[in-house]
Amino acid sequence: MTFRPTATLETLQQRAVLLSLVRSFFVEHGYWECETPLLSHDVVVDANLEPVTSQVGGETLFLQTSPEAGMKRLLVAGATAIFQFARSFRQGERGRLHNPEFTMLEWYRVGDTHHDQMAFVEKLVRHVYEQAALLTGRPPTAAGETTFEKLTYDEAFERHVGQRVLHLETNALIELARIHGIAPPQSLDTDDRDGWLNLLLAELVEPHLGKTTPTFLYDYPASQCALARIRNDDPPVAERFELYDRGIELCNGYHELTDPEELARRTLIEREIRRANAHPDLPGAARLEAAMRAGLPECSGVALGFDRLVMLALGKTEIDEVIAFPIERA
Repeated sequence: MTFRPTATLETLQQRAVLLSLVRSFFVEHGYWECETPLLSHDVVVDANLEPVTSQVGGETLFLQTSPEAGMKRLLVAGATAIFQFARSFRQGERGRLHNPEFTMLEWYRVGDTHHDQMAFVEKLVRHVYEQAALLTGRPPTAAGETTFEKLTYDEAFERHVGQRVLHLETNALIELARIHGIAPPQSLDTDDRDGWLNLLLAELVEPHLGKTTPTFLYDYPASQCALARIRNDDPPVAERFELYDRGIELCNGYHELTDPEELARRTLIEREIRRANAHPDLPGAARLEAAMRAGLPECSGVALGFDRLVMLALGKTEIDEVIAFPIERA
């Protein structure tokens, strides 16, 4: 019966309690809740994300894949610590951990580094897991008992694959995949270095992350910086992190890029990749770029999948168990 929710009412009530607790947690830590448009003339261009569009007054507007651009414009206007529960939309994302419409919990604090935000994320996730255990009567997860692990991207590969990879050229990555018996998809080009890194990460590293305690993976390849700053190590790395629990990615955090010229350069690269892959061109985020030219302060931000957090906190195995109406029943 497709009119019924896929989550039980008990679970939805527990989700509501956790949402309220998270709101209080942020306020207690000096953040205030903001709202930014879901529909926008702009969109942050990502070669791997396809936004949902809508026709409004004869114009094509974009349902946001994340509230990032609007929130950064508020930082330029003088906000220093903000958070938002935003409905976000991404084409073609459906599965056990995905729904095209989902709840993103996103926040930014001026003056923080990505290491500061890793510490904050750990506090937040511990708090949610502890409160979920009280709600359900289930034993707390291991997250409440041990310090979260932190591994650089290269350290994680060294532990689970036997060698570091940031210095490797594409042909060496292809050979590594062959040695480990990984069959690449036919669409993966032999000159797509990031594609091979992502394949090796997904097949050989990610399944092990967060198995005994939640694990932060940080200092990503500079080529995967998105809107994070690049630090000139040897080789250079992107100052970003992801948190994994039980092999599932929960959030993505950046020491944020503040240079508008670099934003324009990265946007152009992403647009060129989209064109090369025959994906529709996107206009970019002109309003965000203008705001950054006015002066985006040094800051760090995090985007966390709230549906996944609730799923893990309540001991569920797929997000359909913690949302009322996934896309098939919407």
